[in-house]
Amino acid sequence: MNQFLARSVMRRLVNSGSNCKRCISSLSSPSSLSSSAATAAAEVHKPSSESVVMMSGKRLGFSGQWWRMMSSASEPPTKKSTSSSTTVRKEDEKGEKTSDASVEKMERKNDQVVVSSYWGVSRPKITREDGSVWPWNCFMPWETYQADLSIDLSKHHVPKAFLDKVAYWTVKLLRIPTDLLFKKKYGCRAMMLETVAGVPGMVGGMLLHLRSLRKFEQSGGWIKALLEEAENERMHLMTMVELVQPKWYERLLVLAVQGVFFNFYFVLYVLSPKLGHRIVGYLEEEAIHSYTLYLNDIDRAEIENIPAPAIAIDYWRLPKDATLKHVITVIRADEAHHRDVNHFASDIHYQGKKLQEAAAPVGYH
Repeated sequence: MNQFLARSVMRRLVNSGSNCKRCISSLSSPSSLSSSAATAAAEVHKPSSESVVMMSGKRLGFSGQWWRMMSSASEPPTKKSTSSSTTVRKEDEKGEKTSDASVEKMERKNDQVVVSSYWGVSRPKITREDGSVWPWNCFMPWETYQADLSIDLSKHHVPKAFLDKVAYWTVKLLRIPTDLLFKKKYGCRAMMLETVAGVPGMVGGMLLHLRSLRKFEQSGGWIKALLEEAENERMHLMTMVELVQPKWYERLLVLAVQGVFFNFYFVLYVLSPKLGHRIVGYLEEEAIHSYTLYLNDIDRAEIENIPAPAIAIDYWRLPKDATLKHVITVIRADEAHHRDVNHFASDIHYQGKKLQEAAAPVGYH
């Protein structure tokens, strides 16, 4: 028995020694080191049972949460969910009302931009002499005037030079289709005449303005004088439109006539300003004649002497009870003034001088 125990102890000692030698030899070899390191790394990266349990728990928790979300979406609405959705709707309606109110505020601010401008170019409050608000934006109180009714209406420039005769007969020929078309419809005739009469002053003023810029020279006030003439003729037209109320075919005729006459006069004024001014002078003489016939028909009661439009009363400073006769009378006086100015301008050119060498008649209107 003792011998058996001793043998078994010796065998264990011998086996343990050989195992230790094997471990030392395996640790000393690099291949064994790499394999053991790989094994250790695998053991380190290999998830433990606890980590597997935790990860599976998280997955189960996420899947459960997802399942609850899906089931709650498919569940029928309860009282609590209905009340919450109603609250959301009320909040949306409040938001819409707030947005509408903000839009209205913005619109009000945009309207106030016209009244109060950051750039300081807003129109100040303008009143009449009696304290009432000035209603017109197209002209101001200081631009109004009283026409000179004492002006000589019978003046006439007798054509002597060749260009004068060309101008005179050109205007006489242009009057023929006008008489055939309008006959005694003096309101429509006047409206058509004013659309033509407002072109020369604008063309002449524009070309003189460009020449002044181009040649670095003064205009002698003629730019302002011609532009004043164009503006005055335009106010004649605005007044006649209030009186006549042109039809659509008359408006088309105005467009055609203006398109032709503007280009014709532009080329003419570039080639010969003295001829251009002379033509306008003769056109104004014909205008005086046409307005005189208009007044004669009013005096004979063939045309009703209706009340004057408000724009004419303010522009010419007419009495409050002014009539159509007053309006035609002041317009005829304006045409006589334009006649004198344009014949005067043509005479300056005939003398071989430039317009700026003679003072322009500024400030009449």
